[in-house]
Amino acid sequence: MSTRIVVVGGGTAGLRLAQRLPVTLLGEEPHVPYNRVLLADVLAGRYAPEVIALPEPREPVRRGTRVVRIDRAARAVECADGSLVGYDRLVLATGSNPVLPPLRGLRGPELPEGVHSFRTLDDCLALRAVVRPGVRAVVVGGGLLGVSAARALAALGAEVVLTQQGEDLMERHLDPHASALLREHLDGLGVETHTECRVSGLRQRDGAVTAVELADGFVLDAQVVILACGVRPRVALAREAGLDVRTGVVVDDELRTSDPCIHAVGDCAEHAGRVYGLAGPALEQADVLADVLAGSAGSRYTGTRALTRLTLGGARPLDLAAFGEATPRPGDDVVQLTDATRGAYRKVVVRDNRLVGGVLLGDLAAVGALARAWEGDEALPEAPLLHLLTHDGGSS
Repeated sequence: MSTRIVVVGGGTAGLRLAQRLPVTLLGEEPHVPYNRVLLADVLAGRYAPEVIALPEPREPVRRGTRVVRIDRAARAVECADGSLVGYDRLVLATGSNPVLPPLRGLRGPELPEGVHSFRTLDDCLALRAVVRPGVRAVVVGGGLLGVSAARALAALGAEVVLTQQGEDLMERHLDPHASALLREHLDGLGVETHTECRVSGLRQRDGAVTAVELADGFVLDAQVVILACGVRPRVALAREAGLDVRTGVVVDDELRTSDPCIHAVGDCAEHAGRVYGLAGPALEQADVLADVLAGSAGSRYTGTRALTRLTLGGARPLDLAAFGEATPRPGDDVVQLTDATRGAYRKVVVRDNRLVGGVLLGDLAAVGALARAWEGDEALPEAPLLHLLTHDGGSS
């Protein structure tokens, strides 16, 4: 008898498994699986929603199916419609939920009229329905998601204000210099950016948002507010089933949870104390787990060296890439090249003759060579460090 594999979650990791193995894939969203990385392009009008659809697996996804409980004793999952789906191996690919900040005016998961998260295709379509040229939109959060949303809203002609609590935009990925260049680029797109700025509340009239209140007492008028404050692993199912959960669902090198019949991959999984929250690691975990479930001996997940890459389109496109540790430690070697005319910036950090991180903005010609050197984690050749930034071979 073949092993019954049930996957909960139709996102990047779940779909990858379904493309490689015969599984029952339970997806909560009503849409066909899609590329979440391209949601900002859909919001900006660059792509129609159907363009970002991903190829469906051999076995059709059971869409609109929400799993509400795991019965570990019976090896079955219960769906919201009351149906039960039995399994021999269960894979949790439940992804993550947007973080809703503790703001005055937010009560529970129901958002006031005009306030949106930006995580799913439905979020994207809801924003497309209300954003028109001249609409005043405030984006709360200056990370990767917030910057992408701000650019997309500006492309729709909205008057966009981007607020960031920290000193720098995309501070998890960029160094201060690259962040400043990114801010200049957003300024050129018409985005008004405020850093070191904490949002404390929302003002409403008749249930609809009218303004964003800042901790210093300043008020930003707003017809639309986008909450882009990061994501949190979606672990309620696992926790209620008694699995080991910390920040994410704890897994070992075979992506097994504390129950050997249950695995977890993608944004909800925590491996070696780390939750990635990126598409690249989710795909790599799914590939390893597919080999494990297929009986491939020796298949192990040892972590992912993730490179973040983003293209900000528009009349003045801007590409950026970041990987590893962009902030040097004492004793590290650092090489930086800045071309103010072209708005380009390149920086690498070398430690013990190994590339440990870098940032490229405006010119990614060297990203292929740099990524290979970083991912290989091998001693660098005896060549000037400048060569790392000026070698333009293999930019893909």
